[in-house]
Amino acid sequence: MFKSIILLTVVAAVPAFGRTVHSVLVFSRHGDRTSKFYKNYQMTNLGAVQCFNSGTYYRNRYVAARASDQIAGISPPDVDHSQLWFSAPDQSVLFQTAQNFAQGLYPPLGSLDEDLATEELANGTSIESPLNGYQCIHIQGEAENAPDTIWLKGDDECPAWTNDSKEYKVSDQYQQTLNSSQGFYDQFVPLLGDILGLENVSYAQAYNVFDLLNTAYVQNASVSEQIVSEDLAEARYLADEWEWNMNFNASNLDRVIGGMSLAGGILRQLEAVVQDEAATKFSLMTGSYDTFLAFFGLVDLASVSTDFMGLPDYASTMAFEVFSEADNASFPTNPEDDLRIRYLFRNGTGSDEELTAYPLFGQEDEAMAYGAFMSSLRDRAITSVSGWCKRCGANADFCLAETSNGTAEQVTATESSGSALSNAAAGGIGAGVTIAVVAILGLALWVFLSKRRKQTWSSMIGEKTRSDSGSSSNVV
Repeated sequence: MFKSIILLTVVAAVPAFGRTVHSVLVFSRHGDRTSKFYKNYQMTNLGAVQCFNSGTYYRNRYVAARASDQIAGISPPDVDHSQLWFSAPDQSVLFQTAQNFAQGLYPPLGSLDEDLATEELANGTSIESPLNGYQCIHIQGEAENAPDTIWLKGDDECPAWTNDSKEYKVSDQYQQTLNSSQGFYDQFVPLLGDILGLENVSYAQAYNVFDLLNTAYVQNASVSEQIVSEDLAEARYLADEWEWNMNFNASNLDRVIGGMSLAGGILRQLEAVVQDEAATKFSLMTGSYDTFLAFFGLVDLASVSTDFMGLPDYASTMAFEVFSEADNASFPTNPEDDLRIRYLFRNGTGSDEELTAYPLFGQEDEAMAYGAFMSSLRDRAITSVSGWCKRCGANADFCLAETSNGTAEQVTATESSGSALSNAAAGGIGAGVTIAVVAILGLALWVFLSKRRKQTWSSMIGEKTRSDSGSSSNVV
C-alpha cells in the first residue's frame, strides 16, 4: 500500500532565468464528476471550475502578457487559432475537460479589457461580442472508433491489455491485499452492498468502492456524514495500489499499452511542433487517470518518487516544455542538440500545488536535449496505428484496414512482441494485386462499420470501468 499518495509533496517551481519557451504540450485529467459506476455520468460544476482554474494557471504562467514563462510569440489577449492544437476523446467528460481548460486559458475578452470585446462599425456603432467576448478554441474530438483515439486512450478495446491485467488478479500480491483488507471493507457493506453486491465490497472492486465513497463524500451531504475522512483516505490508498498494478508491470509491457500509446501521441505532436519551428505554441491532450499511471511507470517516474504510483488528483496535468537555454532566443537551426525538453507535473489545482519539473528515464537532469529526449521516448512508445493494432491484437474497425494494407507503417520492436512478416511472402505480381484488393475492401468495410457504429457511445461516456473479469470498457 502506498501511504504517501494523497497529495504529492512538491517544491514550488522557481521562475527560470536564461530560458526562452517556444512551445508547451499539456496532458490533462478531467475534473470532479459523478460516479463512473453509473452510466451517463457527467462533469460536475466543481469539476468544470477545476479545469477552468487549471487553464487559468497555465495562462498566468505561459500566455498572459506578464506571464512568468511566457511562450515566445504567443498571442496573449485573443486567440490565434493557428497557434493552438487541442485534442480530446469525443466523450462528454473528457471533451468538456478541454472546453473548460480552454475557457481558462483564453477567457472572454471583456474580462480582460472591455475594449477588446467591442468593434466599431463604419457608421460609428459599437458592437459587443456575445457572452462578453467569449473565445471559442477549436478542439479536435476523437471518436472512439477512429484511429487517432489510441494516442489518448490506448488501452481501450485492447485485448492484450485486458489479458495481461488479469494476471494481477491471480498474483500472490493481489491475494494478500484482498485478504488483509477485507476487515476494512466490511464496514462499507451497509452503504455499498446494495449497489455493488455484498461480495464485491472488497479490494476486488477497490476503485469502484473508492469512487462511490469519494463522490458521495463530496456531492451528497446526507451520505457524507456516514463517511469518515480517514476511512476515505484508506480506501484511496487501496485504489492507488489496485490501479498501479492494473496499469504497470515492468516485466510485461502489455499492461503499459496506455502509456506507450500516449508516448506515441506526444512524439507525434512534438515532432509537428519542431517541424514548423514552434508555430504551434500551446497543445492540449485530455485523458484518464489510468493513462497517467501507465505513463508514470513507462518513463521511470516511480523511481523518482513513489507518489507517482498513486492516482493523480482531479484536473491534474503534466506538461512538456520546449525551450532554449538563453533569453529571447530564436528557434534553433539545430533543434536535435540545441533545443531542450523538460517534463513537469501538477497534482490537481490546489493553491499550494505548483507545476514542478522531474527527470525522466532514470536521468539526473530535469532537462534533456530534444534529440536525446525523443530517442528515449521513442524506444518506449507505440508510434503507429498498425503497431498498436499488432501489439493489442485488436479487432477495431480501423485495424482491419491497417492490417489489410500492404503499405502499413513499419512496426517497431516496442510495438510487437512477435517477429515481423517476411517480405518474401509478399513477392510476385499476383500477390501484389491480391494485397491491393484486400486493402481496398478493408478500407471500404471500415468506412461502412464506422458509419454504422457512429452513435453507439452515448451510454458509455468518460473513462473505462474495470469489471471483475478485467475487461476494458470506457470509464474515467
